[in-house]
Amino acid sequence: MLKQINVGIIGTGWCGGIRANACDASPLVDKLYIAEQNPERLKELSSRLKLEGFTDDWLKLIHNPDIDTIIISATPETTHYPMALKALEAGKNVFLEKPIATTLIEADHLIETSIKNNVKFTIGYSQRFNAKYAYVKKSLEENLIGEPVTCLVSRHITRELGEKISARTALSPAAMEATHDLDFLLWCLQPRKPVKVYSQTSGKLFSRNSNTPDHQWIMVTLDDGMTITIGAGWILPLGYPNFSNTWIEVIGTDGSLFIDDTHKDIQLNTVKNGMRYPLSSMPGESVNHAFSGPMHNETIHFLEAIALNKPVLVKPEEARLVMDLYIAADISAETGEPVTLPRNDRG
Repeated sequence: MLKQINVGIIGTGWCGGIRANACDASPLVDKLYIAEQNPERLKELSSRLKLEGFTDDWLKLIHNPDIDTIIISATPETTHYPMALKALEAGKNVFLEKPIATTLIEADHLIETSIKNNVKFTIGYSQRFNAKYAYVKKSLEENLIGEPVTCLVSRHITRELGEKISARTALSPAAMEATHDLDFLLWCLQPRKPVKVYSQTSGKLFSRNSNTPDHQWIMVTLDDGMTITIGAGWILPLGYPNFSNTWIEVIGTDGSLFIDDTHKDIQLNTVKNGMRYPLSSMPGESVNHAFSGPMHNETIHFLEAIALNKPVLVKPEEARLVMDLYIAADISAETGEPVTLPRNDRG
């Protein structure tokens, strides 16, 4: 049975703003609330969206009995666990931007709390809602290329985004960028599980001012013997605003599948700014009445999961597995040795 829901959004920056716009336009949402600490952003959204209420204190949304659903898009990522825990303990359905937490102990606590209180809980792995990525999973399910042997994902974003991400958190490219591709491939290749990971990082740009690597490569062996390789970097030149360049290869026993997600299909060249690639950001961008990118559809899916009482696409246990994998990748990059999975600690 369809029911309208009341949503509170904590953090309305780039990603949270997309979530807020999607909720504002959805007939599934009756009342919309936001919590935002930036006064200018709060003023902007409160004048543009049909809000039931707004505040600079996220706890007021958690304690509001009128709100049944919370979307957490706040930064830095260290805020995710306390916010999500409070919301789940209050019996709210929760959508949490990745990562699920900063330690596996925290992740387990969130999952246990959501089960205890019988609420929906999901993590923002938006690339599952990218049609090109969904086609990879569909092709594997239909056995179009036979048994998968190896997969490669190479993703690079601009240094502008790399600087923003690395400035607000100590998390690695594996945790903050490649995490989407780890989730995507593990989702496509279910029920296979990772058993070993080897990773290396390198840095010549960000290392001038910090310990942040420029890129990270991760090789994972799955329990059926196949391998997946993921590379993630964030030092592309600034000429492409919010640009994300991704190439995917899936090789099977009976065929191959290549996905071009390099966003070179739209080119805008001006005297003032040179070559630009509009609609190239990972979350997506609004184009008047339309939205290009996966994040809008991901938000609507979550609203429908609650309003129609359907399962969420991204289960928190899957996000925990991804977290275990990228932590192991970071350990491997630090030690120079492969790491076996599952690890016997929960740090």
